[in-house]
Amino acid sequence: MFGILERFRRWRRERRTNAVSISDEMWDRAEARLPFLDYLEPEQRRRLRQLARAFIAEKQFYGAHDFALSDEVIVTIALQACLPVLRIGLHAYRGWVGVIVYPGDFVIPRKVMDETGVVHEYDDEVLGEAWEGGPVLVSWHDEADAPEGVNVVVHEFAHKLDMENGEVDGLPLLPPGMSRKAWAEAFSTAYERFCAQVDAGVETVLDPYGSESPGEFFAVASEAFFEAPCLLEEDFPAIYDQLRAFYGADPAEGERRLYGEPPRGANTGSP
Repeated sequence: MFGILERFRRWRRERRTNAVSISDEMWDRAEARLPFLDYLEPEQRRRLRQLARAFIAEKQFYGAHDFALSDEVIVTIALQACLPVLRIGLHAYRGWVGVIVYPGDFVIPRKVMDETGVVHEYDDEVLGEAWEGGPVLVSWHDEADAPEGVNVVVHEFAHKLDMENGEVDGLPLLPPGMSRKAWAEAFSTAYERFCAQVDAGVETVLDPYGSESPGEFFAVASEAFFEAPCLLEEDFPAIYDQLRAFYGADPAEGERRLYGEPPRGANTGSP
């Protein structure tokens, strides 16, 4: 019975995916916004397109505040959302369907109780947010006003992977063969050093927001892994090695293939 149900699910998923038609011109326009995809091998690029089509078929996109979602916006977001699961597969995103896109930064009302029991309310301006068991909220910026060095889609979908085995703590569900101990040692050591750099005002490869928590550190490290892999590998080699094994990709090798070996010490945050 299980085999029959699994075949039916696969057939239904393939049918939905085949109904999503994306022209070569549309792929090219969307990918032109994401030059870091050039770090992938040709077979990985083809796999990414397949995953993005399946993602679009399975998820529901909504424009917040009357934002008009174009096909290009949807395809561009889908490509970035699928980049972290290129090896893992879309099953890592099961259990929820919504992707809500805001026209720029947006505000989320917060309530926080301090250690004395007093509740503080405030408005938090954010670029994105991932809800456990719920939708992913992301902001969309035109290329001219996009925040530099920030990939909100990769960031929030890294949080979704982190949530797969519980709370957002920087320790996602690791594939067979990866050591939880080695991951924890690499990330805890790097996180302590990173927080010290941020506290000292040192410019770093990673977004300083990563010092907020181990979960945020994992998310911003994932952004750098895909967008600035050689710099991440230089500054945090142990983290790069763990993410390379986790994501099943080596974008630093792809960056070197395209641009050659970057100059050592290019990162001002390096010791």
